[in-house]
Amino acid sequence: MSTLPLPAQYLTADIPGIGGTIKARPEDFLVDEIPAYDPVGEGEHFYMLVQKRNLSTLDLLAILAKHFGVDRQCVGYAGLKDKAAITRQVISIHSPGRKLDETRSLTDDRIQILWTDYHTNKLRRGHLVGNRFSVRIRGVKPTDVLAANRVMLRLQKEGVPNALGEQRFGMLRNNHIVGRHLVRGDFESAVRELLGPNAEYPHLNEAGRAFFAAGAFGEALHAFPRTAHAERAVLRAVAKGANAKRAFFAIEPTLLRFYVSAFQSAVFNRVLDARLRSSALGVLEAGDIAIKHDNQSVFDVTGDVLADPGTATRLRTFEISPSGPMWAGGMKTAGGGSGELELASLTAEGVTREQLEAFSERNRSLIAGERRALRVPLIDPETEGGVDEFGAYVRCAFELPKGSFATIVLREIMKVEAAVAEEEAPTDEAKDTER
Repeated sequence: MSTLPLPAQYLTADIPGIGGTIKARPEDFLVDEIPAYDPVGEGEHFYMLVQKRNLSTLDLLAILAKHFGVDRQCVGYAGLKDKAAITRQVISIHSPGRKLDETRSLTDDRIQILWTDYHTNKLRRGHLVGNRFSVRIRGVKPTDVLAANRVMLRLQKEGVPNALGEQRFGMLRNNHIVGRHLVRGDFESAVRELLGPNAEYPHLNEAGRAFFAAGAFGEALHAFPRTAHAERAVLRAVAKGANAKRAFFAIEPTLLRFYVSAFQSAVFNRVLDARLRSSALGVLEAGDIAIKHDNQSVFDVTGDVLADPGTATRLRTFEISPSGPMWAGGMKTAGGGSGELELASLTAEGVTREQLEAFSERNRSLIAGERRALRVPLIDPETEGGVDEFGAYVRCAFELPKGSFATIVLREIMKVEAAVAEEEAPTDEAKDTER
């Protein structure tokens, strides 16, 4: 059974949640990407600001590649955006000699091209500052805006817990479990978790999973949708007689990295939850590893650092924050009590340090360790209560740095799981680079 590994503790636990739902309509969830740079007006890459509605980023990329007659690898993007939403993001097309007016022939009601220009390089994952969100929460009273505003002000002051959101864990909420089995080298369990019936979500790909459980691998392959790239890759292999390990490594490496990253995310969220419970999200302790928000560089927190009067100022202004592990072999780990917490969180997710080190040594292309800030700033928050033709709402608008999840802010406001997010399903294009 899958368990969604989000922090159980709220930073704003003393403020009652307003409940409600999100994503009742795409217009209720607006996302504007904040680019890291502007196109320079010349070059072989064709940049465009694209607005999409009720469409995943990966589907958008496929449509644009087909329209412009280029290979998918010629299409660049800075980050994945929600499907059940209206989002704006920059896309690049490598096609020397492309004319700007060729976008006029694109006819898809879900897509609008807002501007076009030229640039000298492909847009790559991480080439953004962050995202601006405007979200209407439905099923609430307009006066609930008062509680929402209290939460937003608290998060602005203390920071947003930088949890990895539910999107990271997949439609079945079990990507981290698949990743755990992979790291442990238990490929039979990894295949069963990926393809077998799921007690929590029994109706998702129910027929295909039932066929797999019955050993009818060919029938299962036909029953799974074509978008289930990982599942179909494994099924094709087992149908040809491959053992579990060979079958699992039939999955594209970028997809395998996705599952490993989900496992790392579950460990990080455990560390974050413990820091929230001890009210240590925005404080540094001896043995911590602090991270600088501007460039993601890290440094050890020593007695001298704690004694420096400037440290408190740097924390208060979000110049620095404590960090947690996106754990891999060779990663810089904390010391003291923080180090003990990180190790305990790893073993609580079912993997020993020795197993992780061995996996990292054997599979360096599948796992990368890094330190991730335990909190991020909430920038320019706004709240509004009102009523429109679809009923009452509370609107919350805010900016987050890249790699952070709006649903974590909404969890703090609503105190319920903010509607199941429409996930960018892991495909062989799900991850060009780390954030």
